[in-house]
Amino acid sequence: MVAYPLVWDDKQHCAVTASSSPVSSGETLTLGRFTLPLLARPLLMGVLNVTPDSFSDSGRFADPDAAVAQFGRMVEEGAEIIDLGGESSRPGAESVDAGEEWRRVGAVLARVAANSPVPISIDTYKAEIARRAIDSGAVMVNDISALRFDPEMAQVVAETGVTAVLMHMLGTPRTMQQNPEYHDVVAEICSFLEARAQAALAAGVPKEKIMVDPGIGFGKTLFHNLLIIGRLKEIVALGYPVLVGASRKSFIGKISGVDESDRLEGSLAAAVLAACAGARIIRTHDVRQTRRALEVCGAVLHPARFTEN
Repeated sequence: MVAYPLVWDDKQHCAVTASSSPVSSGETLTLGRFTLPLLARPLLMGVLNVTPDSFSDSGRFADPDAAVAQFGRMVEEGAEIIDLGGESSRPGAESVDAGEEWRRVGAVLARVAANSPVPISIDTYKAEIARRAIDSGAVMVNDISALRFDPEMAQVVAETGVTAVLMHMLGTPRTMQQNPEYHDVVAEICSFLEARAQAALAAGVPKEKIMVDPGIGFGKTLFHNLLIIGRLKEIVALGYPVLVGASRKSFIGKISGVDESDRLEGSLAAAVLAACAGARIIRTHDVRQTRRALEVCGAVLHPARFTEN
């Protein structure tokens, strides 16, 4: 089995070794100073929440020392992007002010951004946080509001030239799980994401700097989440790289009857299904295990790119 080792050239650009291949020759994703090849499997985005109330890790990485150690651990395990967040977006979460959010993420960025071997994404919907994070080295903005909550966010993304992830969500994290209803959840998500992509384009964000995320668990029931994964190809057909974040989410627990600490197998199943449907980035808490599962998935999807050792 051929893995996907990454090496770094003297310009700190990400490059695949000769043993792996992009999806099509020369197809890459540029994030700041990094150029990432789009492989037979999706790229891996490691989740680093530095909040005291994260649903998945109970605040284990709220301390900057613990967060920096986890950053390095995920890079070693094969994360190609790290997504840093300082405000919980779990169902029912209260918002925090920009000062507190920056205190959390700024302390980590100050220690990892300058010499990071992978791109850093800032998970925020606040323009002030996004701009300060970009000034500190972040090259992607992962906005759960799809540039809606802060009227200045689109301008920040356009002016700085970073990549934006536009996510679908009903309401806010505090209200999103209060009886979410759709006529056709996938069709409505597609319509929303296309509209938000058009808004980003109108604000001056180039198309190649736009990604979309269907927002699994953000204003969706168990049934909605299953439909999204099962019909993900419809979202892929919009023509923007699709990011999927199903890792450890509650719908997996509802199916399997397990809590956040025991949802690895279900998370891997969702990641593989998303990869088969064309997702380009998988956002995960469990980098090593997800990478191994997606390496096998990628080999099955593209067997001609692999030879026996």
